[in-house]
Amino acid sequence: MVERCRAHAYPAAVAKLRSGWVVMSERQVLTGYCLLLADPVVPHLNKLSPASRGLFLSDMAEVGDALLAVTAGLRINYAMFGNVDHALHAHIFPRHSTEPPAARTLQPWALDWVAAPTYSEQLHGELKRRLAARLSESGVA
Repeated sequence: MVERCRAHAYPAAVAKLRSGWVVMSERQVLTGYCLLLADPVVPHLNKLSPASRGLFLSDMAEVGDALLAVTAGLRINYAMFGNVDHALHAHIFPRHSTEPPAARTLQPWALDWVAAPTYSEQLHGELKRRLAARLSESGVA
């Protein structure tokens, strides 16, 4: 995915940040769900130098701030695992007041991913552009 972002060939790419790329997730299980992909690619957070680690975590929080601003979300859920994909990436999920009551306290992997809309420019392009603009305004993109 990082290679495609570098080549400007990934339609869901939002922006290049200081530590990597922010992209809209292929499955929008929660509207605005993004990933922060480390660039250069490393297997996990602990392989970064302390300065690079701080930059990645700061960028992750900046994406969360921008998502709160452009989605009117209530809070952000963050997750990093790397158990399947051995490339550092962070999942950034905005949570919304419009979620069904039964889903509001669930962690994102308990939601219905099969029913989640696939990222498309038609459905999500405007949100992606607003997010990119907000990240640019904050000076991280």
